[in-house]
Amino acid sequence: MVWFLIFIWFVQVGSVPIANFPNSTTSNSTFPATVDNSTNPINNSTNVTFSATGSTASMGPRHRQNDWFKTPETREEDLQFDLAIMEGDILVSEDRLAVKSLWPENEGVTSIPYKINDDLMDRKETMLAAFKMISDQTCILFHEYTNEMNYIEFISGTGCASYVGFQGGAQPLYFGRACNVGNLCHELMHALGLHHEHTRPDRDQFVTIQWDNVVSGKEDNFKVKEGDTQDLPYDYDSIMHYGMYYFSSNRNPTIDSKKSGVQIGQRNHLSPLDIARLNKLYQCE
Repeated sequence: MVWFLIFIWFVQVGSVPIANFPNSTTSNSTFPATVDNSTNPINNSTNVTFSATGSTASMGPRHRQNDWFKTPETREEDLQFDLAIMEGDILVSEDRLAVKSLWPENEGVTSIPYKINDDLMDRKETMLAAFKMISDQTCILFHEYTNEMNYIEFISGTGCASYVGFQGGAQPLYFGRACNVGNLCHELMHALGLHHEHTRPDRDQFVTIQWDNVVSGKEDNFKVKEGDTQDLPYDYDSIMHYGMYYFSSNRNPTIDSKKSGVQIGQRNHLSPLDIARLNKLYQCE
């Protein structure tokens, strides 16, 4: 009888369901997840694979067609710190697309110090790859902290989050295990002074927000921000743009493009307009 009771206890407690999506296939690795874009998410035939390293720059098609999954940038309820958060991954943001609080130059060079907490040292390669995505295309550099007064401090968190623009002092950037190179580059763009592309003042000319599909209480993530567009065109391809299904309550799109044949919400690269925006903001040659 004792062994029978132990067996029953093991069956009930020993397995924890994560998510029951029809026809999903997972490996034994951990987050972040990417999803096969060849399937239609509406017909529940999504194939999910997991990467153990999180070192690739690609967020995968999941962020275009399968964004009802909780993404690293929208896990604000899981971030374990007491700071106000807006739009999923912005800490105490200002209502401007490109803020004027830029990181200062030193002898004509914008090089941002960074400090990595000990429990994130194994993610340094991922951080260097995110820095490279920006430095290869702009005049903005990053270097390891020595004794500077102002620097970015990488802190472990469940999700990803950053302040927008230069704050001064030790400026936290939360970097969860679910975040990969593309996620981190997105957060660094926030830290450099950029808001989400889909909140710019003219966005309603280019996309339609399907408010009925947005998770209740998350509507603020889609509100227009009054601010400077830098006289640059709307960028569907921006690394700062939400995907079609971000914060979806019912697996239907929350953002529809008014232009056919475009993908939104990639985390693979800086778009040409992302590069132009940073170079203009920091007056790169």
